[in-house]
Amino acid sequence: MSMPYGARLAEEMTRRLGRGCVYTPSARLALYVALRRWCRPGARVLMSPVNDDVILFVVLAAGLRPVKAPVSAWDGNIDPAAVPESTWRDVDAVLTTNLYGVPDRVVALRKRCDQLGIPLFEDAAHAIGTRVDGQPIGTFGDAAAFSLSKHVAAMAGGFLAVEDARTRREVELLRDELLTPRRLRHDLTTTLRPLIRSAVRSSGLVRPVWRTMQRLGLLERDTFRMALRPGQLAGAGRAPSLAAYESWVRVDLHGFRSRHGALVRAQLKLRMARLESDLGRRRVGVSLLGRTAWAGRALRDRSALEGPPPLFRVPLLVHDRDALLDRLVDHGLVCGYVYDPPLDDYAGVEFVEPSPDPAAARWFAAHTLPADPLLARRMINALTAERARPAHPKAPLPSILTDG
Repeated sequence: MSMPYGARLAEEMTRRLGRGCVYTPSARLALYVALRRWCRPGARVLMSPVNDDVILFVVLAAGLRPVKAPVSAWDGNIDPAAVPESTWRDVDAVLTTNLYGVPDRVVALRKRCDQLGIPLFEDAAHAIGTRVDGQPIGTFGDAAAFSLSKHVAAMAGGFLAVEDARTRREVELLRDELLTPRRLRHDLTTTLRPLIRSAVRSSGLVRPVWRTMQRLGLLERDTFRMALRPGQLAGAGRAPSLAAYESWVRVDLHGFRSRHGALVRAQLKLRMARLESDLGRRRVGVSLLGRTAWAGRALRDRSALEGPPPLFRVPLLVHDRDALLDRLVDHGLVCGYVYDPPLDDYAGVEFVEPSPDPAAARWFAAHTLPADPLLARRMINALTAERARPAHPKAPLPSILTDG
């Protein structure tokens, strides 16, 4: 009997997480599989409005209604205490974000989901290595989606973590139905892209390459968000249908459901072997950035009590964020993963249910500068040279001693 697709990579992630994992070509496909497995069409999913637009389209492709939650102005994650009781009674599932690797209030969310008898899904794409009360993110929900495109810079690969062997086999079958055939050209491109990106960064060519791509229109997003195309989106057809929404779901990762061959999987295995080293270097960078005036108090205080977490990005809070992002390119720093405006402002009531209290999400989305902790010293020097002004929300600081 042949092994399931990607079984060796899945076994390695299972050992790391302590929970059964299924390999997928991307985290977005893993999340789609989870939503299809646990949610009926038309179900309402509570989620943060400060998230990648791709995730919005994954939820829509699964035939579900996104319900936007109030968030903490300090980290952009769901604030469970601020969600109205009427909303809790009317949602069918909850999707966390763990934005930039800062953990959601998963203990409180798990408790509420258990009370309501609804599934909790963890988007852990930014959160490999993040823990809450000693327990890894990815082990609180009914299912959790992980990405290898982030921490190990593989630009491909993901996992869906589930609770038991029977469920694991079910999602393997659903994944296999959704995979598109392997193509050698795509495998070569997927293998070479992270190597080329690394070479550009190490050669000091970030600024000219990025500016040239902007001028030539080679970037899929002209702004922080992709073009919504509401007319086409409204006419995309009846969901669930990944194919109908593929032109939105595939942005920045066209091979998100392509079956990877041995070449790609071998590269991913090598990169996973370096994961612990990557996480260690991230903790050092988080410690450096967390001591600056641009870091929110929540991050500084959490790091002081628990040690610096291995964040994917450090959410620095600054005034004039958009202008700063443009000037940082001249320092060789391109900061992606900006989620502005919030998804309810971006998509509107036709496609999402807006947050009942959108102010915190709008403030956080407009002031957050996601800093790569692996480039911490360069970022600190650049922000110092640019005289960046720190910004702080007026919202009360959430407790860091409890999950809430």
